[in-house]
This record gives sequence, C-alpha cells and structure tokens, in this order.
Amino acid sequence: MKGVVIKSTGSWYKVLCGGQRFDCRAKGKIRLEDAKSTNPIAVGDWVEFEPENDTQAVISTIYDRTNYIIRKAANLSKQSHIIAANVDMAYLVVTLHSPKTLLLFIDRFLISAEAYAIPCTILINKCDLYTSKQDCKTIREWTEIYQKAGYEIICVSVQTGENIDKLYQLTAEKTVVFAGNSGVGKSSLLNAIAPHAASKVADISKSHNKGKHTTTFAEMYELPNGARVIDTPGIKSFGLLDFEKEELSHYFPEIFRASKHCQFYNCTHTHEPQCAVLQAVRWNKIALSRYENYVSCLLDENAKHRK
Repeated sequence: MKGVVIKSTGSWYKVLCGGQRFDCRAKGKIRLEDAKSTNPIAVGDWVEFEPENDTQAVISTIYDRTNYIIRKAANLSKQSHIIAANVDMAYLVVTLHSPKTLLLFIDRFLISAEAYAIPCTILINKCDLYTSKQDCKTIREWTEIYQKAGYEIICVSVQTGENIDKLYQLTAEKTVVFAGNSGVGKSSLLNAIAPHAASKVADISKSHNKGKHTTTFAEMYELPNGARVIDTPGIKSFGLLDFEKEELSHYFPEIFRASKHCQFYNCTHTHEPQCAVLQAVRWNKIALSRYENYVSCLLDENAKHRK
C-alpha cells in the first residue's frame, strides 16, 4: 500500500492512505541505508507499507523525493535532519522581535531551499505589534533586501487578519511547509488558516524572550482548499550541510545573476578585479547584508575544507 507520511516522532510515523491513518514503524534496513540522517523518513515522504492490522503497519520503501529542506542536526554536526519532503513551497515565518529573527538565519534557510529548488516566501508575522518608526523602517529594509533577491515577502497578523485570506489562497492545492524560529507564530498562523488543525500555541517565554517549543514533531494538516501544510518544530539555528564552496554563490539568486558578468569564471566575489558582484554591492543592487552573509558562509566552508 502507498501513503504519505503526515507525522514523524522519530521512531513511529503516521501514514495517510485513502483517508485511513496507520501508525507505522520502519524496517531496519531503511534506518541503516540513511544513517547520515537523524530522520530517514520525513513528513511529506511517500512510502510503501505493509499493514499488520487495521491501525498498524511497517514501512518497507521510501519513494524518491522530488525535493526536501535539510539542515545540520542540532546535536550531531555530521548528521543531517530533513525538515520536510516533497514540498511545492516553503514559507519562512520571521519576526522583528519577541523573538527577533536574524538575517543570517533567513539567508541560511534560503540557501537550503535554493539548493533543492524549493520556492520560498518570507512571512513577517505579528505585524500588528510593529507600530514604532524603527519597526516600520526595518520592514521596509527587509522588503527591499529580499525583493531585490527575488523573494516575495508578506506581512501577516493573526490578531488583525492581515493577509490571512491571501495566505489561505496561496496555499491552495499545494504541499507547503511552515518553518522558522521558536515563537515566531507558525502554529498560530496554521490555526488561523485551518482552525481544525488545532496546533498547540504557547506564550513567549518572558524570561528569555524566546519562543517555547510548542510543536514537538513535524506534522502535516489537510486544509479545505486542498493544501497540505507541514508545521515544523521551531529551529534555534540553521546549520548548513557541506556545500561545494564554488557553488555557494548559486544559492544567492541576485549574486548568481550578477556573477555572469564577472571577468573570471571562478570568481569568488571577494577580491578579484572586475568582479560584477562587488560592483553590484557598491551600487546597492545587491543588499550589503546578503553579501556579508554570503562571505560568512563562504568562510565557514573554507574552514571546513581546511580541517
């Protein structure tokens, strides 16, 4: 039987097939074959499984993935963790404060999405809270930065309903993933566009001004508009897996576009003469923060190769 994984708890998986849900475990060979990953089976995977009774089954095969979002595992730096598989769109939920999302975090997530050809939209959540002049300025700056790079950026608010209907329409008939730091309101957004999902929502920890982990495991919810939305646990940091440093610039769309006009085909965009990327940064065609984060990731990759 064939079904889609709608929840993963690490050792057990909930699989949906023809409207029926099965609690599944994986055959040992699957775990061994993907020993480099902390979760060889991810939410969004299509799998072949063999029922043992009316509610339980064993997963025997994972079908090839069209794509996936992947990052370094939090505690095991040499292992990977698959956030979601077979997705049509990723929505990165960010906030200006309570908690503050760092631009480096945003760019690292976008790198991973670009590497696996997953379109990404940035959602600035809790917009009802951003009333100060500085907040308004920051929203304008972030919008300019990521629109230059080619990303759509949308302000949303559960409290006021700002762009909630738009988000519901955008997700129609697609498999999408909501990702972001803890406390940015992923589950609240899911509740707003699909109240029946009833995701757990918790207050922000006042002592640390960070989000509590209300979503413990990734889970997929079906919406009346035909969407399949994957809600994911909050990510504290986004560690990149090893990329070929020569390819890193490909995952910054605006840098990749400019690089076609560089004098040298193997330009690193750090010091070479007649570098079109450096020129674009000087002319503000490429945001300085994006360029600086590109260099930061490049230095990280250089350090890895020296080890």
